[in-house]
Amino acid sequence: MLFGLGCVHRIHVTPGPSAISPTAIAQSVQVIVPFLALEGADHRPGITLLDWPAQDLRSAAINYIQSRRSFASVRDKPADLTLRINAWLTMRSHGGYHYRLRLESALGPSGTPPIKSYLVEKEATGSSVRWVTASDQTPIAEAVQAALDELLSQIEADHMLYHNEPR
Repeated sequence: MLFGLGCVHRIHVTPGPSAISPTAIAQSVQVIVPFLALEGADHRPGITLLDWPAQDLRSAAINYIQSRRSFASVRDKPADLTLRINAWLTMRSHGGYHYRLRLESALGPSGTPPIKSYLVEKEATGSSVRWVTASDQTPIAEAVQAALDELLSQIEADHMLYHNEPR
């Protein structure tokens, strides 16, 4: 059975840091985004679908952290530390579309339980209609930017927890 799904808005974000880290952590970090859950208005029949893979958020986080210089190096391969980011994007329609991004993150030495967990929630408001990809992409990009700014500020405030210790 085939259903007319309409168009799909494929989201790609490229946030840049609002500042360079004042306290870089002298270790490498691996960024893992195991999932990005989407829920909300785009999952109803006849509504434009939203496609935003977890890999895009992972790449955005890696590029953001590299540009911010929060760690000695950042990659998607094993490193001294592991930053796991679980993400949820909720979209609601109340006049205009509202996008809430929730990041539940944990950071610690690779192969051991995390040292600390972090929670960030950011919202952005979009237009009242979703005709083109930009009507979703722009507010999602704003929420990602704000969430990564706050997440990295929290991590950098805890930089003493992540001093390189002999192994």
